[in-house]
Amino acid sequence: MSTTSSPTVVVHAGKSFWKSWAFRGMAIILGFSVLLNMGLYATFRDYFARSPEVSERFLSGNSSTTQRIAVLRVSGTIMPPLTERIIRQIEVAAEDERVKGVLLTIDSPGGFVADSHQIYHALEKLRAKKPISIQMKRLAASGGYYIAMGAGTKGQIFAEPTTWTGSIGVIIPRYDMSELVEKIGVSSDPLKTGEFKDALSPFHPLTEAERKVWEEILNQSFEQFIELIDTNRDTLDREQARKLATGQIYTARDARANGMIDEIGFEEDALAALQKSLKLDQVRVVEYRSQPQLVDLLLGSRTENVTAAQWQALVDATTPRAMFLFSWLPGLPQSPAL
Repeated sequence: MSTTSSPTVVVHAGKSFWKSWAFRGMAIILGFSVLLNMGLYATFRDYFARSPEVSERFLSGNSSTTQRIAVLRVSGTIMPPLTERIIRQIEVAAEDERVKGVLLTIDSPGGFVADSHQIYHALEKLRAKKPISIQMKRLAASGGYYIAMGAGTKGQIFAEPTTWTGSIGVIIPRYDMSELVEKIGVSSDPLKTGEFKDALSPFHPLTEAERKVWEEILNQSFEQFIELIDTNRDTLDREQARKLATGQIYTARDARANGMIDEIGFEEDALAALQKSLKLDQVRVVEYRSQPQLVDLLLGSRTENVTAAQWQALVDATTPRAMFLFSWLPGLPQSPAL
């Protein structure tokens, strides 16, 4: 009976032996995999974005160093959804300890007063933590120049040789269609609760009282613009800024002569100067990009974005542009960009 039971014991022991070693092997492989993945993440963590809304792309420099310069781009009319996206990029740059400095590139005819100031305010908070430089491209006018003041007195402003900037001032577009309305026999009779509720209606001329109200609103925004230039440009005081604030566009050469910018140069020149001021031998230059969010698609913001794009195209179509163009056709407006 012992001879029949003995092999059974040996077989069970063999199975236990192999199960034990299989378990140990799997544990060793799992542990090695975890360590390997941790090592890979540590090595390539620079490629992972700090925010789900903002991604980054390597532009130039040393890809292995952790010290970086972030390039943020304002392109198109300053209005939603660009406003929220650029503000979030500014916040990410401020929170990322690896970012030692920021280059903001601007290619914009301007935009809404409130949006321009929101971006400026975000830049003001950023520059309290790390330096900002500005590089102007084709156009950095009105609200585009306004946000350039976010670099502060210590930040440099570069403009390309063909950049147009300036257009310092505020405008509320308005049409007076009252004579046309009379000719076609249409009358406007709105029901309103106050004298100024339809002050900007195109169906009647502005009264003197209405004009005074809106002039005061415009003047307050204008004085805020002048104050920002006085505060953020060591090369300009309040009176000098006021003399330049005729709504005129200035070339890069004239802007530099008037103290509106610091240097004429391209993006690589601005980056080199910023790296030198940061005293960094090696730096990784990355470009921030805003990512479309799942909630945008779920909430149907695609329609809103189409509406915004149409408005931006309309604004761009009314923006003067110089061209080196061999054609009898006018240039088509570029969709996304005071």
